[in-house]
Amino acid sequence: MKVAVLGAAGGIGQPLSMILKNQLPAGSLLSLYDVAPVTPGVAKDLSHIPTDVEVVGFAGTDASEAVKDADVVVMPAGVARKPGMTRDDLFNINAGIVAGLSRAIAQHAPKACLCIISNPVNSMVPLAAEVIKAKGSYDPHRLFGVSVLDVLRSETFLAEEIGVSRQAMQVPVIGGHSGNTILPLLSQVLNGEGISEARIDELTKRIQNAGTEVVEAKAGAGSATLSMATAGARFALKVVRGLLGEPGVTEYGYVEGGSAYAKFFAQRLEFGTAGWKRTLPIGTLSAYEQAALDGLKGTLEGNIKKGVDFATEWLKTN
Repeated sequence: MKVAVLGAAGGIGQPLSMILKNQLPAGSLLSLYDVAPVTPGVAKDLSHIPTDVEVVGFAGTDASEAVKDADVVVMPAGVARKPGMTRDDLFNINAGIVAGLSRAIAQHAPKACLCIISNPVNSMVPLAAEVIKAKGSYDPHRLFGVSVLDVLRSETFLAEEIGVSRQAMQVPVIGGHSGNTILPLLSQVLNGEGISEARIDELTKRIQNAGTEVVEAKAGAGSATLSMATAGARFALKVVRGLLGEPGVTEYGYVEGGSAYAKFFAQRLEFGTAGWKRTLPIGTLSAYEQAALDGLKGTLEGNIKKGVDFATEWLKTN
């Protein structure tokens, strides 16, 4: 596999790249790109870790060589959230970055599976889809929004609530990747029957606002980086396993298709040799969850439209 990380010198990109260096299959190539001139140094640093994964680094304004013929591209590029900012506040800054990188991928790695971490994911994935469509190489089965951090947080918080190992916990999370569009299906958690409806509401809101917990705790010094890097690597490595033909590999991700609720929707995906091959049913919802699902649709549709509208205008001048 050739795996490219775009934004590799940043707070997410560096730990993400380290995890990939340690866990990608032997013989893989890890290609790092960032506008920051330190990026080749990050690659050199990682190259001293004794695994059979080659690392190369590229810096500057042209990502074409970094992404050329990549099998998987992971994109954490963009600015981080600061105190008082929502993911949507990041949109005007990060949208142009994502659009430009998506075009480079469409031109130089048209068959790559693109995993977008850059926020706001709800808008950035539809934006990227429009840019890639304009180059004639769009395949919805190869474009993902990485929403799995919401799953990691849910697994952590629910394990603490129930009193079991965090590593044994599994929590479905559907919808989107910001605010009320994040919907953890706590009614489907094993041994969660004793959690009251009031407590379910509290836990749901904590999961939805967990990113703000980190932003505030870092006191202006950044947003979630280490947990996001872990989530991004977990997702990308599963995409790789699917591409290599391993059966039954699944994870939650934000994609176009397979949902009756919105054009783009986060749900459990099964990976295959050409990206995601099918979505899995979301199962039976509680009355609380059904109401939340009905309530998030308008927000999610607005997020999607925002990305599409930006791409439409951007393509007129780029």
